[in-house]
Amino acid sequence: MRRILQLLAAAALVIPAVSASAIVLPSQQSGAAAPIAQSGEEVGTEESVFALVSHARSTTISRPGAWYVKVHLAGLKLRPGTEISVSNVDGTEAYRYTATGGLTATPDATGFWAMSITGDTAVVTVHGRGAAKIDKIARGFTPAEFAARPQPMSVCGTNDWRDVVCFQSSNPTEYGRTRPVARLLRNGSSLCTGWRVGPNNRMLTNNHCFTSPTGIEVWFNYDCTTCGGTVAAATTKVLASQVLRTNAALDYTLFTVNNFSAISGFGFIELDTRRPAVGEQMYIVQHPGGQLKKLGLRDSSTSTGNCQVRAVGVNGSSAGADISYMCDTAGGSSGSVVLSRTTHRAIALHHFGGCPNQGVRIELIEPQIRSLL
Repeated sequence: MRRILQLLAAAALVIPAVSASAIVLPSQQSGAAAPIAQSGEEVGTEESVFALVSHARSTTISRPGAWYVKVHLAGLKLRPGTEISVSNVDGTEAYRYTATGGLTATPDATGFWAMSITGDTAVVTVHGRGAAKIDKIARGFTPAEFAARPQPMSVCGTNDWRDVVCFQSSNPTEYGRTRPVARLLRNGSSLCTGWRVGPNNRMLTNNHCFTSPTGIEVWFNYDCTTCGGTVAAATTKVLASQVLRTNAALDYTLFTVNNFSAISGFGFIELDTRRPAVGEQMYIVQHPGGQLKKLGLRDSSTSTGNCQVRAVGVNGSSAGADISYMCDTAGGSSGSVVLSRTTHRAIALHHFGGCPNQGVRIELIEPQIRSLL
């Protein structure tokens, strides 16, 4: 059995270094290459700050070039009816909190983490009589910081993924399956991918992405507005609420979210409970490297030019539990949905890179979660 290289999830304060030997580069690919568990892409860092926020005044936290800012509020002294808002500069993204937090807050021993604000500036305002302090923030890496770090990828030859909007006209059915897929920001510093399964408040990701919902943000519609562009669409953010079932052997976590009504309109994905066929065409909806949502549909290494199942019964977290494919992925793609182009239902839960890349067969997961869907 091939040795599986597990990349440890990035922690909020201490990010372990990844040795170069754990990165499978395209030039190192072979049929015996060990898969990489894409357990989360490091996308930000945490730092201590000190800023007081008092009534009728705003405090601005800015980190030029950061793609999100997430503030931690402590020492809350708020009168009844007083609220604190955390927003972007123009107020188009805003969250309001009382002393007890709310559906978009993650409480801890000293206060709570507010929901992240997309962009490099967060404005914190007390509405009413009261005060609080900002004692730490998490913020996204700048483009220069992204470029400077090692980037373990599982791009097999030519990088063939594209912004999901690129397929809106040419592949409307596949494009329609991209909406239930969300990015998961974990503890303000790293991320995975997740997706709605079935019509109820249920989502799937990998067990190695998380087993506790604390601090997990779920971003829907984090998509590019134009093909090949850089501007994000209006994004809906909720928090993970409850883990219903998790299993390391099949590397899945089934969970719910707060404020389900806010994301119910994004649709859902159905499960395909049959054994996938070798050669069957498939596609992956993902947030590789924390990027705006991508659709992996094409594969320049196949005769058809499309992604397809390479093998079935491949060893993964369990013997024979996976399918493999050369469809391109990257760190942060863990938890992505793999869909059949025949049924447009989920046939696998992506979790390993390394070319070939791998996903756990849904036919093995579905019996364990059927009663909870």
